[in-house]
Amino acid sequence: MVPVPTKEWKRRVYRVMDRVLPTVPFRYLPPKQSVRLAFNVILDREPDTGGGAEYTRKLAVGELSRHGVAEALAHSEEFRRRVPIGNVLLSMHVSRSEFVAGLPPAARILDLGGTHQGLPDGALVHLGYPYPFERLVVVDLPVEERDAIYQGGSAGEPVVSELGPVEFAFHSMVDLGRYDDGTFDMVYSGQSIEHVTEADGDAVVREARRVLAPGGWFCLDTPNGPVWRLRSDEPMNHDHKIEYAAEQLVSKLEHGGFEVTECKGLNLMRRGVERGAFDEAEASANPGVFAAAEDCLLLAVVARKPLA
Repeated sequence: MVPVPTKEWKRRVYRVMDRVLPTVPFRYLPPKQSVRLAFNVILDREPDTGGGAEYTRKLAVGELSRHGVAEALAHSEEFRRRVPIGNVLLSMHVSRSEFVAGLPPAARILDLGGTHQGLPDGALVHLGYPYPFERLVVVDLPVEERDAIYQGGSAGEPVVSELGPVEFAFHSMVDLGRYDDGTFDMVYSGQSIEHVTEADGDAVVREARRVLAPGGWFCLDTPNGPVWRLRSDEPMNHDHKIEYAAEQLVSKLEHGGFEVTECKGLNLMRRGVERGAFDEAEASANPGVFAAAEDCLLLAVVARKPLA
């Protein structure tokens, strides 16, 4: 049985790495040392006898490159299931990326609140939306009206992303009157509908339905209010006006004329919910998209405008 590394052991390993890595690049380390370093950094443990020997052999004979060893470990079942993400914000980002990668293809997209804080072509592209588009309009508040933590990102200049052209419009997501009926194939609201009141959220739903072509998609992710309130009566972010329960959000969309095709959750916290206690470590350790929306930290909903 491989012993679990102690914190002091890890600190010693990292101190050695800090001394060695600047002088010996990973690509020049001998095979055995390369494999050991990859195991320590990616899986946070020493190589097991069989696995370490097999990776060392493959590396030595050229069946795998050093990058290939690291890639295999990073995409292994062990990494996905046994190496938890300790930062809940990073874990939620991973989950949201998985949700966005599963969204339907759309040629014309309206993204509500989708500026990226560090990149000029918006959040949807960098969260991993996989399909090329003809037009992406990113709506956000004018910079001076945003909360301080959201004041980065685009200044409004159109850009051409890797997937297609992106344009920006700075106005409230509640007011979509400038867009004609049936203009878009998908409206995406990523962590934004919670920033408006419940009444304004109804207006957003009505307007999203209006600007969508028949058969178009309205896709949202947002905090799961009941799960967050296991931690605090205060909202997840001080700028949030309402944090919905799953059935509440589904009802809002159905009342607004949408057919909800998926109501899922991101970052599973099943054991904490069963105990009635918020467990940030559990939620952080379980990124991904899950069927039990009511047991997750975030909600992820896909709804469709009827064809007729």
